[in-house]
Amino acid sequence: MSVIAIAGSSGLIGTALVYALRATDHRVIRIVRRAPSNADEVFWNPDTGEFDAAALAGVDAVVNLCGVGVGDKRWSGAFKQSLRDSRIGPTEVLTAAVTEAGVPTLINASAVGYYGDTGSRITDETAPAGDGFLADLCVDWEAAAMSAQRDGARVVLLRSGLVLAPGGGVLPRLRSLFSLGLGARLGNGRQYMPWISIEDEVRAVLFAIAHDELSGPVNLTGPAPVTNAEFTTALGRALNRPTALMVPGFALRAALGEFADEGLLDGQRAIPAALERAGFAFHHNTIGEALAFATSTPE
Repeated sequence: MSVIAIAGSSGLIGTALVYALRATDHRVIRIVRRAPSNADEVFWNPDTGEFDAAALAGVDAVVNLCGVGVGDKRWSGAFKQSLRDSRIGPTEVLTAAVTEAGVPTLINASAVGYYGDTGSRITDETAPAGDGFLADLCVDWEAAAMSAQRDGARVVLLRSGLVLAPGGGVLPRLRSLFSLGLGARLGNGRQYMPWISIEDEVRAVLFAIAHDELSGPVNLTGPAPVTNAEFTTALGRALNRPTALMVPGFALRAALGEFADEGLLDGQRAIPAALERAGFAFHHNTIGEALAFATSTPE
């Protein structure tokens, strides 16, 4: 039985990952910011750097999923700083603990935002970092994790796309809009939206934990990225709702500020080359399959 420690276990992906690990007879240690309530929880305070590395003795892998959602608020200077502080500082604390405890594997969250806006260019893990706040954030976030590799750990950087889940993330909010007949493409709709179902996201994390040949950046995206216009049409079809509307770019910028460009109007045609090369098989290979799963599953 493997022992997996998870930071950020209460979020969308963390919750699903804990369930999947326990269902396959792994022991899960949840790294929490409050007083532990049982023997499978350990306390840390990433803001002050407080973490007892001895708590990771015997742990086979640490999974770091910490980070405030990039679309949770308008991008003020203070919020952008909180996006950095919620990722880089905690990653540095965990990386130091992984090194001190001799944990062999660190699985660290990242995002396809690393690549910036790639237009229609197919983008695998060999592509360089792009420009913009999100790209710079991902570069620094990944650098904090990669210090564990210099000290002998295997580090996997999970560059996730849009995670489609019935009970969290962006899909429930989109579903509400579409149910009111407000489904709309964003801007010209030509920007790519790399997506992945929550089921395949969790399966890919489990795969990364189990397969030692995987290291470095790994795109967690479905094998067939689609444009925003194609995504909008597919979601409308899945919900049986119209999608004739369009929200102009200037309106998005007026409403959402800087996030509108990097979060909604830019895109990445990212493909999961590293996963597929390692033999990972997706359960949901098309956007239609992923949305059918996510919209038919109870929230």
